[in-house]
Amino acid sequence: MHIIVVERKTHFRYRNPGCQVLNNREFITRPELVLDKRAKVINLSNDYSYLGYGYYCSLLAEARSQKVIPSVKTILDLRQRSIYSHALPELDELLRQQVKKLVMLPTAPFTMHVFFGRTDDLRFPDLARRVFDEFRCPMLKLSVSPEDGWHIASIRPMALSDLKPEQESFFEHTLESYTRSSWRTPKAKPAAKYSLAILHNPSEALPPSDRRTLQKFVRIGEQMGVEVELVEKKDYAELAEYDALFIRETTALDHHTYRFAKKAENEGMAVIDDPTSILRCTNKVYLAELLKANKIPTPKTVVLDNRGIEAIDQEIPYPIILKIPDGSFSRGIVKAENREQLEEAATRLLRESDVILAQEYLYTDFDWRIGILRGQPIFACQYFMSRGHWQVVKHGDGGRFTEGGFRTLPVEAAPPEVVDIALKAAGLIGNGFYGVDLKQTPKGVVVIEVNDNPSINQGEEDAVLKDELYRRIIQEFIRRLEERPGSSDQTSASLPSVAAGFSLPMNGGGSPPSPAQIAAQVAAKVASEISAKIAAEVSSQVIAAVLGNARPHAVPAEDPADAPPLPLTFTQK
Repeated sequence: MHIIVVERKTHFRYRNPGCQVLNNREFITRPELVLDKRAKVINLSNDYSYLGYGYYCSLLAEARSQKVIPSVKTILDLRQRSIYSHALPELDELLRQQVKKLVMLPTAPFTMHVFFGRTDDLRFPDLARRVFDEFRCPMLKLSVSPEDGWHIASIRPMALSDLKPEQESFFEHTLESYTRSSWRTPKAKPAAKYSLAILHNPSEALPPSDRRTLQKFVRIGEQMGVEVELVEKKDYAELAEYDALFIRETTALDHHTYRFAKKAENEGMAVIDDPTSILRCTNKVYLAELLKANKIPTPKTVVLDNRGIEAIDQEIPYPIILKIPDGSFSRGIVKAENREQLEEAATRLLRESDVILAQEYLYTDFDWRIGILRGQPIFACQYFMSRGHWQVVKHGDGGRFTEGGFRTLPVEAAPPEVVDIALKAAGLIGNGFYGVDLKQTPKGVVVIEVNDNPSINQGEEDAVLKDELYRRIIQEFIRRLEERPGSSDQTSASLPSVAAGFSLPMNGGGSPPSPAQIAAQVAAKVASEISAKIAAEVSSQVIAAVLGNARPHAVPAEDPADAPPLPLTFTQK
């Protein structure tokens, strides 16, 4: 649900299905009017001046653990250009790129209005979204100048009173679009406690989850009181409006999936895959070294650059598997049967990456995959090699591919040593959701790789647990949300709350308190509740120093001349 805060209710002349409209004085002085404590607040006050009513609406919304736009940080950032100038170079570059694409180039300064990330200036939709992502304020006015190259001269908040008659309809449309997720659910259904965004790419040929499976997450989430919505790359600006993010798109570091994960983490959202897991899993060079350093058995692996091709077959017998560091779904993996194939494949792959992996070939009829969620195995699958091929997925020309069969078993039916090694490998990555690929060979079980967003498809990985698999994953998001700092279950125990018991007396004659009176009471409450925490933290630091905690010390940098040359051999003993 959304709470819309305005200067006066008569200023709000728009349809508001599912929204509650309050004036700013009601919002400040009567928090009991907001029955939904997880409501999202849209602060449309006419004035965001420091210590004014508009400022305190955002301040108190944050103190009450409500999501609000604009945030106090945004209000302060937009006070003067020198504060928000750090964001302008990227925005100016995007502006210039879009100006170059125009058939009719502007010749004079102009003004652009952005409402909830959208603009009625059809020339600059991308710029509007980017500006709103950087400064999440309901209404923004951009002054654009051609002097010294096209650039944004200023960014200022707008008020409802600033709207021109011809802008009213567009503003109403953008407001409705921004808040529509709050009233999609019929009134007969209970309001969802949390919202989960699932990032996917409808055009991806081999996604971690297909459309049918994603809809299953939506249905199971609804049963569990979690509103699940499917989002795409274009929805980056709205990401912070959700409580959690589940990435169901193939991840990479130099990719929007990593930016989504990083933004979600910075916003304090529950996120799977988290940025650290993506970092550790998507680069096979890093993963090989991590597994080796922790004595996890793997095939013999060598890091190779263009100077190491000559001697590689002295380290590993043919056939040799070559891999680019960030390949997925059997892409960027080549099997070289002889010297000629080795040189051709290595040369080709080294055009994409300065280093690649060379690995011994271990044939098995199938690969094991153990799905692990927060350190617990939740599914065990056997993926069989594609017919007439040595990989599970065989890629052909024109993007075509074929896959081998699969078999899903109860986790307890999988060989204990397979599950045990998978758990150890996943534990090195984090406490998220992973798929550990292993081979069971005559010489023992070896880890092939750890996937940060393993496949989940209806009728495959869920063949044993069925709906319970989806429930366990969604329940993990709920657990993370309820255990995060500032959650409704922990706020009273761990964080001071400005809003708790906050009330302001009315002035003589029943008139509302002034901003100065509000400022005085808020300042006094913050000081009294936080001072004790600061004193406790300082005391603990002093005690630690007296007891002689270890202090960080400088380590001399290694001379690059002493670094070992590539290739580096990762051999499991």
